[in-house]
Amino acid sequence: MALSLQDKIQDPNQGVYLIGTTPPKQSTDRAQLEIIANKLLARLHEIEYDGVVIYDIQDESSRTQAPRPFPFKHTVDPCEYSQLIRELSQLDVITYKSVAQRDVSQFNEWLSDTKDKFGLDNLVLVGSPSSTSDIRLSLPDAYKALAVHQESFFLGGVTIAERHASKKNEQQRLIEKTAQGCEFFISQAVYNPQETIDLLTSYARTCKQQGDTPKRIILTFTPCGGQKTLEFMEWLGISVPDATKWRMLDSQNPLSESIRICRENLDLILQSCARLNVPLGLNIESLTNRKEEIDASINLYRLLKATMELNLAEKKIA
Repeated sequence: MALSLQDKIQDPNQGVYLIGTTPPKQSTDRAQLEIIANKLLARLHEIEYDGVVIYDIQDESSRTQAPRPFPFKHTVDPCEYSQLIRELSQLDVITYKSVAQRDVSQFNEWLSDTKDKFGLDNLVLVGSPSSTSDIRLSLPDAYKALAVHQESFFLGGVTIAERHASKKNEQQRLIEKTAQGCEFFISQAVYNPQETIDLLTSYARTCKQQGDTPKRIILTFTPCGGQKTLEFMEWLGISVPDATKWRMLDSQNPLSESIRICRENLDLILQSCARLNVPLGLNIESLTNRKEEIDASINLYRLLKATMELNLAEKKIA
């Protein structure tokens, strides 16, 4: 019997390999939605993956004074798109949901709909990117509401190595979120491997000191096709060292160079964290809807999955 995505995430001896995507724009009708979903799954047909991550895209303009490189567009409800992708692919999905826009009663109603109407089990809740006064529900309060809700979910959280680089406390956030019900974590896109290594090392050490078992950290990687995508990555808060920027932008083919960089970064993380006993996973996404970047994300997936599988095989014979 095939293992479920939940089983794989909770078994440190298993690899976990995900594809990240965003729902289409809000004005997309149901027929067109199915065409888009089938087109995505056709692209993924030749690769083996464990499930799809469906993001909940928010404006986030309040997080930074810098202008957004790509205009914000409201999307189809992530739950609706998750349900469709799961039905068409027969694979598990993980649905992101921003909690700030609802009060606790509305959030409880949303949880019931997520299970009863859409049949979804795997959630990643995210808080507001800013501390503005329009937050109706904080992430800790959402976790509390979820803990006493009549429906049960397999809960994940977000981890940000860049936040650890500045505040040095991300490992404690992970442990607190675990106490609040999180069974796994998905990172922001990695372009600064040392920040990820520092986070994983701090997390492993703190877990050991407190007698805890580290949860799985699923590392996100994305291709970068040029200046505009790079600007968007930095606007999102992704740390890209200057040397990495120039290496991509000065290359004859920035997209191919970004794939090489991601491979090197994963290699470095795996080598540096080999003895930490933190189970890792992969999530590959394309930050834009440009065909060449979406196609590149498939090539990136193949390459990084092979890298991760080799690392797992080496661990088993060590």
